[in-house]
Amino acid sequence: MTELDKIIRAMIELDGPMPIDQYMALGLGHPLHGYYMTRDPLGAAGDFTTAPEISQVFGELVGVWVAQTWQQMGSPTAFSLVELGPGRGTLMKDGMRATRKVPGFQEAAQVHMVETSPVLRAAQKETLAGYDVNWHDSIATLPLQPSLIIANEFFDAIPILQFEQRGDQVSERRIACEGDVLELVLTETPQRNPHGGAGVFELSPARTSIAMALGALINSHRGAALVIDYGHRKSAMGDTLQAMKSHSYCSILETPGQADLTSHVDFEALARGFVSGGAQAHCILTQGDWLRAMGMDIRANALANKLSGPELVAFQSGIERIADDNQMGQLFKVLAVTQSGMAAPYPFGDA
Repeated sequence: MTELDKIIRAMIELDGPMPIDQYMALGLGHPLHGYYMTRDPLGAAGDFTTAPEISQVFGELVGVWVAQTWQQMGSPTAFSLVELGPGRGTLMKDGMRATRKVPGFQEAAQVHMVETSPVLRAAQKETLAGYDVNWHDSIATLPLQPSLIIANEFFDAIPILQFEQRGDQVSERRIACEGDVLELVLTETPQRNPHGGAGVFELSPARTSIAMALGALINSHRGAALVIDYGHRKSAMGDTLQAMKSHSYCSILETPGQADLTSHVDFEALARGFVSGGAQAHCILTQGDWLRAMGMDIRANALANKLSGPELVAFQSGIERIADDNQMGQLFKVLAVTQSGMAAPYPFGDA
């Protein structure tokens, strides 16, 4: 039994069955025992790997998109370049390298990282040594100025609620303690099912709140956001909450604080959140289509021509992993958000 397990059991004994969003928030962010507070979860020695860690091309193309969008905004002479949940800082480093020849871009860019993990902050400081970087615990302290915001695999870790509809009755899934085990239980709730039909559905007021706040920042002070995550274009029924440990799935209740907890992002609902904040959401692309439209093949071929043997095989494998439909290319989606009235940035067209 983990230390966090003991804390959660005590809270359940005091307050009754725990909502899933509270369980996720504790599992990921408890100040002493939370998953992200105590470890670097990335890479072979961790629990999962993200696209920037798989191929440098990913971060480079994000950098190209940001620079193009900055130019479309009129090239403001000072703006916030924000990354939410920046991992080890690899994406930002690759993006900055890709934009170093864009006239005026890096002089205008003020880098801001929203990161709660002290372990990952340390890794980011090492990766981005030589850059002037500002760190934030939340989006609340971001400067009120033109902003370009990157969120890669950020929203999937924002807590959710789960509900289950049987006939006319909607019940909330919560976590209770029965003997020596944690288990899911149903509690009656007045919650309305926004999807219709029977089964499990998920809502994330926390995601909506963040999107609204970012939408307000973007619309009031100019800017855009690029959101990349795994999930579905349209709101749908289904239980997508999952736990990952040592690159394998495990029970969400097995070892709280020692496994990553995520769920699929409802991009339709997320886009509505940005729009509620005043911003404009553009069409949603798959990651594979977005990467190819941004010139992935040209960049990959140029890099591949400099490699041979095992290095070439590993590089090509990385490109396939981030872009192929049967790997990350189809499962991951890309949403662009801009200030109201701004034309859709390339390669997005309005839905």
